[in-house]
Amino acid sequence: MTYIRRPVGRGVLVSLPFCDVGGTLAGDEVVHHALIEAARGLAADCGLNGFELRHRGAAIPGDGETAPIKVSMQRALPGDSDTLLGQFKAKLRSQIRKAEKNGLTGEVRTDVSALDAFYPMFAENMRRLGSPVHGIDWFRELLAAYGDRFRIGLVYYGDQVVGGGIVLMNARSACIPWASTLPEYNRLAPNMLLYWRLLSHVCDDGAEWFDFGRSTLGEGTYRFKKQWGAAPFQLDWQQWTLDGLNENEHPAAPSPIARWVRELVERGWRQLPLSVTRWLGPRIRKYITL
Repeated sequence: MTYIRRPVGRGVLVSLPFCDVGGTLAGDEVVHHALIEAARGLAADCGLNGFELRHRGAAIPGDGETAPIKVSMQRALPGDSDTLLGQFKAKLRSQIRKAEKNGLTGEVRTDVSALDAFYPMFAENMRRLGSPVHGIDWFRELLAAYGDRFRIGLVYYGDQVVGGGIVLMNARSACIPWASTLPEYNRLAPNMLLYWRLLSHVCDDGAEWFDFGRSTLGEGTYRFKKQWGAAPFQLDWQQWTLDGLNENEHPAAPSPIARWVRELVERGWRQLPLSVTRWLGPRIRKYITL
């Protein structure tokens, strides 16, 4: 569990911040409940009223695609990228080829210079979305910790980086917590080439699952990930008090007021100069657990 101290108000105790999934790792209910009790004690020691656990639930049909719930989009991978390409629908394969015909090129790297090429494009897109950006030092620390399991996908139009994504790998799976493209180049379909390069790379490297990240059921990012064959698994983000599980509060589904405030802040953030958001963003982002 991670305790994040905030300059105003109480801190938060989360498993895990900046991640879709954390929570307890237990082989049976006895161990699970023991971990809950330990978390409750840790929260009390920190002077908090509770803590947050982020679990991933079971797969859901997703057919109606109307409920505004947060889901984790997962796809099983075959043994090689040729088989994977053959599993895609003809329309998807055509979109990948279109990106290549449009003059885009892509690569996957693991070096610091690739991160330095990725970050300016990422920071620019985060400002466009109205979101404070992680500092580049955060990504450098991740690269140092993960080593060659930290993969950086880059898409170019000529010498210009127009899209990129960061993939973290473990023994059996790969996830993509951060990805962006420059909107003025989206007509060239950089996202299609980016995801194909990353999917084919991790597939040939032995990954059995690809985690496309969090989406709201039925919305744009959900449909984008679904076309790659990803299936939704409901996210069960639990708020615990010192007395027990709070069934009425779900961090993954914010209230209408919280959504309104967030939209207001995002509109203001988009108006700031890029240099300001690159300086100020990391100083704010470290307190935001999403």
